[in-house]
Amino acid sequence: MIDMTYPGAVPMHKVNFDAKSEYDMIQNYKVLQEVFNKLKIDKHIEVNRLVKGRPLDNLEFLQWLKRYCDSVNGGIMNENYDPVERRLKGGKERNSKGSLKSSKSLQANNLHNLASGDAAGINKNTVSKQGKTGVAAASSEVRALSKEITDLKLSVDLLEKERDFYFAKLRDIEILCQSTKVENHPMAVAIKKILYAADAKESALEEAQEFISQSVDNGETEEANEEETD
Repeated sequence: MIDMTYPGAVPMHKVNFDAKSEYDMIQNYKVLQEVFNKLKIDKHIEVNRLVKGRPLDNLEFLQWLKRYCDSVNGGIMNENYDPVERRLKGGKERNSKGSLKSSKSLQANNLHNLASGDAAGINKNTVSKQGKTGVAAASSEVRALSKEITDLKLSVDLLEKERDFYFAKLRDIEILCQSTKVENHPMAVAIKKILYAADAKESALEEAQEFISQSVDNGETEEANEEETD
């Protein structure tokens, strides 16, 4: 998405598209961070979290990436961008394997041409057929990648709508608990304890429940004292 938003900004020859090990993934993220720094994008990539493959961490980064790209291009895809062509210009393994195959192919063709003119004609036909097959495969990959990008954008849009929906609900609850008539009520105080909990790793539910229990016990004690006084 960054390469589509800033054409030519990503050094594709440094990207390993066949990355499977954690080391290769880290190297790819380092390349992306260098691009961010070059473009003066104020974003630190949490590489150690992303390479672990946890869905929430990667989804959060993907949401940020989409929002950023949309802010730059207005949410309009660059129709002239060819992802397949850009991928072919990168990939360490792909380039090295391609170079070896090309070298062997050239040697074989040279030997064939020396042996027979007819064989050279056959080779030309073969190359022509292979070229047509390669174009068809590239077109198919372009369609697949375009569909994948569209699906990802739809998923992010749905997640953002769901996030906004629940945030609005929580905001309504917060406003209700802050109203002067109920703000000191034990239930309202307990709810605010949950809403304003600073530590996201631990639930504040237990603390809120304990507060309600103490408030109820104190209320019952006060009622009992009033009855004894009467």
